[in-house]
Amino acid sequence: MSELLNILNTPEFQSKSSLKQQLLSLGIRAGDNLMIHSSLKSMGWIAGGAQTVVEALMETVTETGTLVMPAQSTGNSDPVYWMEPPVPENWHQPIRDALPAYDPYLSEMRGMGKIAECFHRHPLTVRSPHPSHSFMAWGSKAIQWMSEQPLEDSFGRKSPLAKMLQANVKILLIGVGFDSCTALHYAEFVQESRKTSPQGAAMLIGGKRVWQTFDCVEMDAERFPEIAKAFPGVISEGQWGQAKTHLVEMKPLVDFGIDWVCQHAKA
Repeated sequence: MSELLNILNTPEFQSKSSLKQQLLSLGIRAGDNLMIHSSLKSMGWIAGGAQTVVEALMETVTETGTLVMPAQSTGNSDPVYWMEPPVPENWHQPIRDALPAYDPYLSEMRGMGKIAECFHRHPLTVRSPHPSHSFMAWGSKAIQWMSEQPLEDSFGRKSPLAKMLQANVKILLIGVGFDSCTALHYAEFVQESRKTSPQGAAMLIGGKRVWQTFDCVEMDAERFPEIAKAFPGVISEGQWGQAKTHLVEMKPLVDFGIDWVCQHAKA
């Protein structure tokens, strides 16, 4: 969407002040722990763009709360699985040899959106160590939650998600669906009969860049909207900017998701 079209589709002027007022209307308060999934373009034209959005979130929850966003760098993965776009098979090994090692400050994110990219640039944002499935956080719990993320259990019992599930965390979807709800991957990772496939990523180990192979749990985010539809708890709908929002408590949704995934296990 061009900027002009975005302006024409925005009926009222939007600023940090208006966004903060809307957050209060959604029930977001100082001290909240909030996991964000977002689409900036869905919010309409905003004076200051992504920076305004990030500042509105930070100033609303304050440093007594915590903001979390997925920061996945899925381009740092085995090219044999790449489909959007695929690459020639004879490039696979050269890519494995050439990809730079994961760096929490430099490694680019893929498909996370402009709000997440802006959030990453904030000097107090902390990014977790997984080379492909990292998170990033700002606020009171940022260092604690981002401190570790096992290579083969990126969304499991020792991941940032597990720590967040011990706290009162809310998930806010801004102009995106539940197929973007990363927390539900925890429901897949804790299954006793989970399936895995071989994966790889470029990492620094002992100060040396290596291509590290590992087993990754098979994930299917396309079924997450089904989980949300069946969820018996409260999912509050609202609006932020021009975007439709969904707000839900993380732990009840994920607990329900664990049982749902178990009952709908693939043969």
